[in-house]
Amino acid sequence: MKISLFQLFKIGIGPSSSHTIGPMLAAGSFIANLKNLSLFHQVQKIVVELYGSLALTGIGHGTDKALILGLLGEQPHLILPESIDAQVTKVRQSGQLMLNGEISIPFDPQIHIIYLRRKTLPPHPNGIIFRASTEDGIVLSEQSYFSVGGGQIAISNSDGTQLTFIEEAPEVPFAFSSGDALLRLCEEKGKTIAEIVLLNECSRNKSREEVFHYLDEIWQAMDASIERGCQQDGVLPGSLKVRRRAHAIYQSLKQKQEQHQGDPLTVLDWVNLYALAVSEENASGSKVVTAPTNGAAGIIPAVIRYYQTFIKGSDQDGIRRYLLTATAIGSLYAGNASISGAEVGCQGEVGVACSMAAAGLVAAQNGHARQIEQAAEIAMEHNLGLTCDPVAGLVQIPCIERNAMGAVKAINAARIALGGDGTHRVSLDSVIKTMKDTGNDMKRKYKETSRGGLAVNVPLC
Repeated sequence: MKISLFQLFKIGIGPSSSHTIGPMLAAGSFIANLKNLSLFHQVQKIVVELYGSLALTGIGHGTDKALILGLLGEQPHLILPESIDAQVTKVRQSGQLMLNGEISIPFDPQIHIIYLRRKTLPPHPNGIIFRASTEDGIVLSEQSYFSVGGGQIAISNSDGTQLTFIEEAPEVPFAFSSGDALLRLCEEKGKTIAEIVLLNECSRNKSREEVFHYLDEIWQAMDASIERGCQQDGVLPGSLKVRRRAHAIYQSLKQKQEQHQGDPLTVLDWVNLYALAVSEENASGSKVVTAPTNGAAGIIPAVIRYYQTFIKGSDQDGIRRYLLTATAIGSLYAGNASISGAEVGCQGEVGVACSMAAAGLVAAQNGHARQIEQAAEIAMEHNLGLTCDPVAGLVQIPCIERNAMGAVKAINAARIALGGDGTHRVSLDSVIKTMKDTGNDMKRKYKETSRGGLAVNVPLC
């Protein structure tokens, strides 16, 4: 899978990129296809079937809401989070949906969204089928989509054995498909990893200024989610009634700061705060940045804020190097393994985000390519086997705290790598392969189904 910075980091709504952003984009793609086939104005009924993880944890992850919003014509990066509940409630109460904001059709989510919890749709556990028909049942169009992680969507070939990505990035002049190839490319061209990624992005009809503008926009959105999360109080939506913690932690840290209370580990408290703040915003359905997924959206922003606040000499160029380098690492995981919790467990979400963050932090501090590769490897090596077991199907327990742990782990991995010359025994490629193999061996109940792990061992009352 060839992936671009513009695909890996996307602004959207929580709580799940694969269960929220992906289905919303799939609904939009299905509508666009109906229009291309000149069938749109004949549609009088739409049924959506959800398979695998989307069916098992779709309600808790907001998949039903995302589908409604997508069919209404909303887009993840443009929608106002405060408008979501009103739009969804209107459809539920009226039994009518304004398809793409143009034509009204009957739509009852309890009838027209079908959860096939015991079925999967090859070749990926996050499968969706959209079926549009006339009032008398004549099928106008039927299309299968797969939400493969990070908000990326794909369609399969006729026999269901191969995926074609809807937004696959074009070829680039400095292509690499492994960590070793990336290191060789840096040595041969005399470029940093960030410079290689920048040159590739510019080859996709983007100017340096456009790439930098997007990098800055992404960081601003991440930073804003930290700030909002620090200010919000109350209880997160859903049956668990989890209280937000970031606001109270923020107030406590500010008070300690004012009282000049010395504690050498206070830096970790701030990092925890940043990650919790973003993750709570994600859990509330607010706007965050997929990094590379919503379930792991707190790690990269937390580590960037750590760099910005606590590393002497930090600057905007360092943040850009961070995000460009993280893009390279994320693309290796997306291309050679997975960033989908439904496919390989949480090692593909929190683990990958931790690996990307560690690499980015080394790059921001001008570490060389082999130190960057080592940091990425260390971070993932100690996330191998991490299961995806959301309690009550919500992106809250253990997801929110996992982001805080992942951020701290990324910083430690970066510090270990920067303390050496980049020489190490375990390569990033070998740890990516191990992550993929571990995900393949992992029982399905530990992969975003809420049928194993904490999801079945934590009392709900």
